[in-house]
Amino acid sequence: MIWNDAIQCSHYLSQLAVAALIEEAELTPKPGLVDQQNSGAHTDLTLEMMIRSAQALQTTFANIAYIAFQREPSQQLREEIAKIGRCGEKVMFETTGGINTHKGAIWALGLLVASAAMHKPGTPSKEIASTAGRIASYPDRYAPQQMSNGLKVQQRYGVPGARGEAQHGFPHVIHIALPTLHKARQNNIPETLARIDALISLIAYLDDTCILHRGGMEALITAKKLAKAIISVGGVSTSEGWNGLLQLDQELLTRNASPGGSADLLAAALFLDRLYQETANQSNKCVTMTM
Repeated sequence: MIWNDAIQCSHYLSQLAVAALIEEAELTPKPGLVDQQNSGAHTDLTLEMMIRSAQALQTTFANIAYIAFQREPSQQLREEIAKIGRCGEKVMFETTGGINTHKGAIWALGLLVASAAMHKPGTPSKEIASTAGRIASYPDRYAPQQMSNGLKVQQRYGVPGARGEAQHGFPHVIHIALPTLHKARQNNIPETLARIDALISLIAYLDDTCILHRGGMEALITAKKLAKAIISVGGVSTSEGWNGLLQLDQELLTRNASPGGSADLLAAALFLDRLYQETANQSNKCVTMTM
């Protein structure tokens, strides 16, 4: 895929972002999260609602890619992206009847879509994430002066949260989720299990503000401990790891906690993974054809 203009680029990247959100939602089973089996700790959500919400955001991601196409990080661009993102949140709430399905994902994927539109196809994921971090580091002077649940948790527990993750170039995506996904594939682990392993790795190391908001520090510590135990026995493709996954799910449900932040970062990882695979392969084909 070599995009020739902003329209082509925005169409492609928005489709990829929506696909990543749907693939994350449909991944089953996921501990404490909405999937094809149940709604996890989210009694107000369904898989069908998650999919409708993701599809409704395609225009949002397309508009972000369009205005970011071949630009450089700047204060103005940061605020233009934020304005589009807030419009996207309104669309989301209208689609879901006021339920928050993808607010965190709009932030994370919006920044990555913008960054991808600024770079040439085939740019490594780490560079795209780094540029997204540069965009996120500019303040949004027009942001509503209200305290979100995520910001309350950040202040209470002193964790980086979604904002810190983005500003640092999505380290949990680049250094944890993607390497876990790639290693599992190299070991011939089925794709579904490889993606669950990537999610488990995020739960193990991320200070997930969604878990903190719903279950407090004790829930976060417990979730991390159980996730690391799954990793230590070789992941969910092993019988011990699978049993550990079921235990983690039950523990989260008991505490009414959900690793929503980890789910958002898994979607980000799936987006970057597919983007690099498709654009790098296409670029290589184009080089071969011209030699």
